[in-house]
Amino acid sequence: MDDFLFLVPIALALGLAGLLAFMWSLRSGQYDDLDGAAERILFEDDRDSPSSAPSPSPSPSPAPSRGPKP
Repeated sequence: MDDFLFLVPIALALGLAGLLAFMWSLRSGQYDDLDGAAERILFEDDRDSPSSAPSPSPSPSPAPSRGPKP
């Protein structure tokens, strides 16, 4: 029975912390645009990306040797 006097306040404190974190996420706009990120990944605009420019291909280098040939 003494365990309940220790565990119940801890459980209530954790529940309150979770509730406060959820309320903060609502107020800060974390759930405003749920579909935007999913659509942005599908319809990515390559014009604004600096990585869309073709990169120069490196010249082929010989394969490293694995030791003396028999």
